[in-house]
Amino acid sequence: MKFPSIFRTANPARFDIKPRYYDPIKEELEQRTSRIKQELEAEGKLGEITEEERLKRYQSGIRGAFAQHQGIREKGNSVMNSTAMVRSLIFLFLITGLAGYIYIGPVIFEYLIYLGMIIAAGYYFSKLKKSRNE
Repeated sequence: MKFPSIFRTANPARFDIKPRYYDPIKEELEQRTSRIKQELEAEGKLGEITEEERLKRYQSGIRGAFAQHQGIREKGNSVMNSTAMVRSLIFLFLITGLAGYIYIGPVIFEYLIYLGMIIAAGYYFSKLKKSRNE
């Protein structure tokens, strides 16, 4: 008897194979049909096959698969779009904060916050100015 539990135990995986149906008569009939069709086309009794139709038979199934590919996106010319630049600014901020804390004390964090707000305001005003000019 199994006791109720809030944890779920794993059940063993069951082996389940689904057999494929193979019909040798049907396969032989398809092979004979395609062979006879090729012989009739070679003799010219079944109608002419143009070069275009022949190419359609042997074309790759991948044709058009990359039709919606839009290529590599162009990176913006903005300095802030570069992840390396953002990483460098964060590193510089942390190093400045640590050095300032050692030399000045906790007041450095207030100065860095003010400096960050001034830089952010300047950045957004320059973006605003660019969007008005366009």
